[in-house]
Amino acid sequence: MTAPSPVSTGPAGAAGPAERVERLVAWVRDRVAEAGAKGCICNLSGGLDSAVVAGLIKRAFPGACLALILPCHSQPVDREDAELVARAFDLATETRDLGPVYDRFLEILGAAGGPEPARGSAEAVARANIKARLRMITVYYEANRRGYLVVGTGNRSELAMGYFTKYGDGGVDVLPLGNLVKAEVRAIAGELGVPARVIEKAPTAGLWPGQTDEGEMGLTYATLDRFLLTGEAEPAVASKIKKRMAGSEHKRRLPPIAEV
Repeated sequence: MTAPSPVSTGPAGAAGPAERVERLVAWVRDRVAEAGAKGCICNLSGGLDSAVVAGLIKRAFPGACLALILPCHSQPVDREDAELVARAFDLATETRDLGPVYDRFLEILGAAGGPEPARGSAEAVARANIKARLRMITVYYEANRRGYLVVGTGNRSELAMGYFTKYGDGGVDVLPLGNLVKAEVRAIAGELGVPARVIEKAPTAGLWPGQTDEGEMGLTYATLDRFLLTGEAEPAVASKIKKRMAGSEHKRRLPPIAEV
C-alpha cells in the first residue's frame, strides 16, 4: 500500500456520509467481483473502524459475509462491544479465543514466564505484534476456506502514521477506509447505525488496560486529521508527523527488490 498525500480530501471529495456509504459499498462489491471471490470477511475488534467495516460488508454482501471475534487476552469490554456491533447489524460471527495459542507460542520462543514486559518496551511491542499476526493468520484461514476477501479496517490516519502491525492487521486484501481520516470514519459510523457507545469510546488497540491510540502516537486524532486534510499544524507537530510517516514507509510498500 502507499500512503495518501499529506493534503487531500480523498476519493469521496465533499460527499456526505450517506453518499460515502453508498460509494464504499459499491467499491467493496467491485473489488470482490474483480477477485472472483464469493464474499467478505473481517476481524471485529469492538472498535470504531472494524464496526464501520462490518456494517459495510453486511450491506455489500448480506448473505456472504462473516466477522471474526478474536480475543487474545483482550479486555472483556472489547468482546462485548464486538458482539454489540454484530447484533446491531445482524451480522454472522464466529469467535476464536487465540489466548492459548499465544501462550503456547511464547513457550516455544522461550519467552513465557517471568514478569510482564514494561509497557511500550521492545518486548511488549513484539508480543503485541504476535497477537495481531495470529489474528491475520486466523482471518486468512477462514477467508481461504470460503473464497472470501479479507477486508481491512485501517483508516488513513493510522496508515499515515504506520500505526498498525506489518503482516498483522496490515495484512489484508482491501482497505475501504484507507482514504478516510478518523473523523470521517466516525461520521460514516453514525450513518451506518454503529452503536453510540462504540462511536464514542476512546480508540484503542487493547494492548493493556487504559491504553489508547492517541496515547501511543503522542498526538490526538483531531490534530493528525487536520494535518492530513489541510497540511496545517504547529511546526513541531508537523515535523513529528512527517518523521513518523517517513519512518513507517516500509510498512506501506512491498519489500524492496535488489537490482543486480
